[in-house]
Amino acid sequence: MGLYDNLTYESDELFGFSQSTLLVLGVIFVISFVLRFIVSNVSHSFFGVIVRNDTIRQKTVKKGDKALGSVAGYAFAFVTIDILFNEQSNNPNILIPSWAEYIPDVLQFVLVVSIVVWAFRLVNLVYDLVRFLDNDDDLDGTQKTLISALESVLRFIIIFVGAIFVADALGFELTSLLAGLGISGLAFALAAKDSISNFFGAITVLLDRPFKVGDWVIIGSSEGEVIEINLRTTLVRTSVDTIITIPNANLVSIPVENWGKRRWRRWQSMVHLDINSDPEKVEAFCQRSLDLIHNHDATTKEDSSWCSINTISAQSIDIELNLYWNVDSSLAERKARESLILDLMELAKELDLSFYDGRIRQQR
Repeated sequence: MGLYDNLTYESDELFGFSQSTLLVLGVIFVISFVLRFIVSNVSHSFFGVIVRNDTIRQKTVKKGDKALGSVAGYAFAFVTIDILFNEQSNNPNILIPSWAEYIPDVLQFVLVVSIVVWAFRLVNLVYDLVRFLDNDDDLDGTQKTLISALESVLRFIIIFVGAIFVADALGFELTSLLAGLGISGLAFALAAKDSISNFFGAITVLLDRPFKVGDWVIIGSSEGEVIEINLRTTLVRTSVDTIITIPNANLVSIPVENWGKRRWRRWQSMVHLDINSDPEKVEAFCQRSLDLIHNHDATTKEDSSWCSINTISAQSIDIELNLYWNVDSSLAERKARESLILDLMELAKELDLSFYDGRIRQQR
């Protein structure tokens, strides 16, 4: 028994269709329209309940529900009409003119386009979804680059798969088409080998996250601050304000030293006091300097910090400082170091201690 075996009566023709066939087609299109309306409203309510973020909810409700409803309606119409047309040879009461034989292909084309449109609108939600799942709700440059790359890959896959189904709807031979695409893809891969290597290098860097934008890194012989991570290259600004462009493919095999991932930042320095300084004042300077280090807001590891006389020479008393900064950026470290140095200068002035200056001693 076929799906349309109930069409058992002869009827007059209209535009080449039997009246019973037109009736079935009319019912199919009505059901498709009703199904589109139902799916749109159900998806509207569904996403409105499960999605808590206002931005994502608005984009999903406004863009995703109607597109999904269209997909459901066109899918129902395509499947049922394709069955109807296939039943024509088994049921003489189904009368379809030759000019209408392309209707299933047209519906398949429209269905593929509607699926592509719906999928594209879902891709646009990736950024908001990741931002919603991110703890601080503030995406850094690395995350934005990864999202952009993911969206580009998803769009390419959607277009590629959609193009295959469109070609099928237009009557192209898929076997020959896929073979041609395979050969073309191989030629493209060979021609764009470096670009593909850089792309996958970027994906590896973005997934492993050996560094992020703002980190100070040493990559091979290059050292500087990461200012941008792209799909092909990573840009590093050096200490002399030049920019080094590093292909991402190289980052997979080159060791990367990331100063930005330090749990703390060690700082060692020497303070040179004049050789004629009062020993008691020098001792007081060392003790009070250590107190300044311990009480500084940006220091850590107090037990491992020290300030003590290291060496003495004919010209100066050399005092060594060793401390650890608890900061998350080079800028914060520079500011903390500056404030401590100013405090040490103020302390030396208070104790009436002079720093050693080789130029002054040479004039004596």
